[in-house]
Amino acid sequence: MEVSVKVNEKHLASDLGVKPFGTNMSVPTVAGFNKKKFVCEICDKAFSRNGNLNEHFLTHSKEKLFSCDICSKEFSLKRYLKTHLHTHSTEKPYCCDVCFKEFSQKVYLKKHIRTCTNIKRYSCKACGKKLSDKSHLNKHYRTRHANEKPYSCDVCSKKFSHKSHLNDHYRSHTKEKPFACDICGKVFSKKGNLYTHYRSHTNEKPYSCDICNKQFSRKDDLNRHYVTHTGEKSYSCEVCGNEFSQRSYLIAHCHIHTDEKAFSCGICSKEFSRRDYLNKHYKIHKTGISYPCDICNKVFSQKEYLKTHFQTHATEKCYSCDVCGKKLARKNSLRRHYRSHSNEKPYSCDICNKAFSQKHHLTKHFGTHTNGKP
Repeated sequence: MEVSVKVNEKHLASDLGVKPFGTNMSVPTVAGFNKKKFVCEICDKAFSRNGNLNEHFLTHSKEKLFSCDICSKEFSLKRYLKTHLHTHSTEKPYCCDVCFKEFSQKVYLKKHIRTCTNIKRYSCKACGKKLSDKSHLNKHYRTRHANEKPYSCDVCSKKFSHKSHLNDHYRSHTKEKPFACDICGKVFSKKGNLYTHYRSHTNEKPYSCDICNKQFSRKDDLNRHYVTHTGEKSYSCEVCGNEFSQRSYLIAHCHIHTDEKAFSCGICSKEFSRRDYLNKHYKIHKTGISYPCDICNKVFSQKEYLKTHFQTHATEKCYSCDVCGKKLARKNSLRRHYRSHSNEKPYSCDICNKAFSQKHHLTKHFGTHTNGKP
């Protein structure tokens, strides 16, 4: 797909009111580090070539001269448009010679080759550890052996070993988010978070589980997944003792012991006990799509919620208890019913410690302490 617009990038960079560093201007470098003389005065990103810096200035301009013929999305650089065009096709022209895995972009192939071939050419002189990238070696030495932290925050005095880490930290004070996704416009305070976000558009999943080969786009998602194989449950509820493999599961569980609804919709003020419930609710306002019940006119933000709700109107009872054979219309009702056999009582009164198998029984019990007042 050809783009007919031509841009004098140097001229446009000067129109931004920012003058690039000249060829005789350099920044201090640490021995062994790549020299990058040309630094952006807006975001401090460094480049080894002046032409790359001039091209980079265009990313700070609000003017976007390159437009996608398919979805009309606009971009500041032609190569951003070329990258975007891959989202409209399933073509993956770049293939790994070792494992034959295919990629939509050359940069993803280069990163993959390092992990696939496991070539680690750079060795630390202090401890002998080998790394695949020179920048990783420099970072390793500075943080592990030299413990050098020459960069200090002017606001809170916190020190950092890398200037980029300091710049990222500054944004925690300024709330600035300078890194924007060219595809959907979402903004981020850290470039690494933007790169991770890009995978949601490309569907790249570089992290793979050694046990079941399931793939993930983020390393922390892979780490959380490993727990499903080990069965480890490190997070325990202080109220009922239930254990969970993830901290987020415990936090979500704790809301069943309270009536607290800490997450409020900024549009209609409806309150929710969990953030993910609120996020799903927002879709009603964002898309205007809702799912009403044909019987009672109750409205739901998700189709699956409507399906679950329909079971309250259905006379058919599809779920059968394995212990006594009792049939129920809803799966959640069956789970609650099982407690009558297991004698499980996860809901406990904070005042007298009396325990109940159902939440509404606990709520009713509270009235005995408050004289019927909630």
